[in-house]
Amino acid sequence: MSTLPQFDLIIIGAGVMGSSTAYHAAKRGLKTLLLEQFDLLHYRGSSHGESRTIRATYPEAYYPPMVIESEKLWREAETDAGYNVYFNTEQLDLGPFDSTSLLAVIANCEKQGISHKVMDSKEVHVKFGDKINVPEGWVAVVSENGGVLKPTKAVAMFQTLAVKYGVVVKDKTEVADVAVDEEKGGVVVRSGSGEMFYGKKCVVTAGAWVSKLVRNVSKGVVNLPIQAIETTLFYWRIKEGCEKDFTIGKGFPSFASYGEPYIYGTPAFEFPDLIKVAVHGGRECDPDSRTWRPAAMVVEYLKEWLKLTFGDRVKWEDGPVMSQSCLYSMTPDEDYVIDFLGGRFGEDVVVAGGFSGHGFKMAPVVGRILVDLVVGGKVAAAKLDEKIKWFKIGRFEGNPRGNVKHFEDQVRFREVISRM
Repeated sequence: MSTLPQFDLIIIGAGVMGSSTAYHAAKRGLKTLLLEQFDLLHYRGSSHGESRTIRATYPEAYYPPMVIESEKLWREAETDAGYNVYFNTEQLDLGPFDSTSLLAVIANCEKQGISHKVMDSKEVHVKFGDKINVPEGWVAVVSENGGVLKPTKAVAMFQTLAVKYGVVVKDKTEVADVAVDEEKGGVVVRSGSGEMFYGKKCVVTAGAWVSKLVRNVSKGVVNLPIQAIETTLFYWRIKEGCEKDFTIGKGFPSFASYGEPYIYGTPAFEFPDLIKVAVHGGRECDPDSRTWRPAAMVVEYLKEWLKLTFGDRVKWEDGPVMSQSCLYSMTPDEDYVIDFLGGRFGEDVVVAGGFSGHGFKMAPVVGRILVDLVVGGKVAAAKLDEKIKWFKIGRFEGNPRGNVKHFEDQVRFREVISRM
């Protein structure tokens, strides 16, 4: 095995999580190999496209601190790269006054000192004018911690910085197996074409393919309850004369609606005169075999929501003018998996996945956590326990739902879509 290419760390999966991890690892002085099964910056997974929202308004108390930390790390990486991928604007969350999820969001903002303001429909009208309508009986939360991330550009940024700091990057290299090196510890990673690499440590950030890969390398011992979900992003044309009203420059927020289904969107940003509005959910799929088409029912739900929320300022009646397929990696509790693989791999393999459609914004902090675990093992895990205890694999043992939540699931709609 001494003749194999030698690395301190091998990362499997070059989406945003793997690329961020490679960047942080290289900055820590680790000789790092980053492997990707497809082309770099491909569109088959979860880390592509033109926009993702960033927000600190979560019903779970453990996510807002991660977002605040991630915001700082995004800015540090931007400074390192010399260009921006994060564009700040306010975040608007709205929903029925008795929504347990939205009430939890408000409670977290208050407890954690997140700048916010709770508004009724009249106050929203005063702030945003006719641009946004909030139904009677709903409330809104406006926070300064919002904005838009440029996904493909962000992944490219992390990869560029990683290479700058010495990371070796190989795309079109599908991993077939990860085995323990019985002679000197560490692991040997073998590709489908027969290439082999030695790593003292390994991080698996394989996105929608993480369950398949972990099941394979653990010989069926570890079955992560992470389901690939096919979702679709939609772009809608803004009515002529209203285009600037929906831009960040005019103060238009990123937003989320806690009704049924959960709907989210970004200001007009990536495409001229178009606004992104989509449903947070989708249909279960095999990531290697998907439909690549939206569900008709989703479009009808979105039309009704657009009509009520934006009125005639968006051409909802014409339907979306563009759509883009994407994948979620959904856990039953919609929380992440960040943990040692364990078993015969011990602390040598760390797994990160199940980001459940809301992980992109967290990539800088997740990358740093993964490097901490690689370098420090269980000692580092103990120090990080308050941050990562919710993400352990063991939470599903004897409890298939995982972490207990006292508010509604955000992706309840996936069961409806999956039957269509």
